[in-house]
Amino acid sequence: MSEIIYRGKVINLRLDTIPLGDGRTMRLEIVEHAESIGVLALKDERTALLVRQYRHSAGETLREIVAGSLDLGEAPGEAAQRELAEEIGYRAREIIPLGGFYLCPGYTTECMHIFLARGLQPATAEADEDERIELEEIPLAELYRQARSGELRDAKTVAALLLAEARLTAG
Repeated sequence: MSEIIYRGKVINLRLDTIPLGDGRTMRLEIVEHAESIGVLALKDERTALLVRQYRHSAGETLREIVAGSLDLGEAPGEAAQRELAEEIGYRAREIIPLGGFYLCPGYTTECMHIFLARGLQPATAEADEDERIELEEIPLAELYRQARSGELRDAKTVAALLLAEARLTAG
């Protein structure tokens, strides 16, 4: 049995009662969230373009790949191109799917699709009004060092680097 106990702009909160198999039940709080995308955007073969933005829930400014939620009926690749234009002012000639994962399957439905973007070309799109983003160029070698040392604290960015590593080191 499921009951929506909160409907919001970005999430819904659902309370599920599930059988445990021994006659007992358990109640789970589930955050319903649309699918999302993350994009590791390459300026060139040695440099990535990331965004820096303050994340209130984390209480700090984080360096992250381009990311966002899919609009209703939107394909993940389309969302990746839209978010590139909105967040960093580029579109990609080549958008390569790298895989996907659940962000936190213990309590949310959100599944993220990860892409590698190459051949960036200037594009314009209106940014989300609630985002305050700074664009940052960073050498891939430095980005990997920061991921391994724990300095890079955004999980989707660390995961995207892992998924992209074989393609990036193959040349």
